[in-house]
Amino acid sequence: MAGMSRTAGTVIDGLDSIKESVADILGTPIGTRVGRRDYGSLLPELIDQPMTGPNILRVYAASALAITRWEDRLRLRRITLAAGTSPGAAILNIEADRTDTAPATARTRFALSL
Repeated sequence: MAGMSRTAGTVIDGLDSIKESVADILGTPIGTRVGRRDYGSLLPELIDQPMTGPNILRVYAASALAITRWEDRLRLRRITLAAGTSPGAAILNIEADRTDTAPATARTRFALSL
């Protein structure tokens, strides 16, 4: 399914469209979309929290719940969190099976900076 890039206005499809959609879902606080109050994730509330075990688990849970609920083109396999290149930065690594492609090309991995 083709879509339009939020930043460039160009046509995007496939994995680029999925990455942009997941970034939008995870970056939108729940309750901030008019007409779709339950859209988004709890991840924005967790961004500035200390990187303790329980908070990392909350990041995984918030990400997995939001992606599972709002992105039908992915079936999650694994989410991991890694330290970013600058202090306080983190990278969310997502491994999933795509439901919009043939099984031979379904497995995908991508990373989002938090």
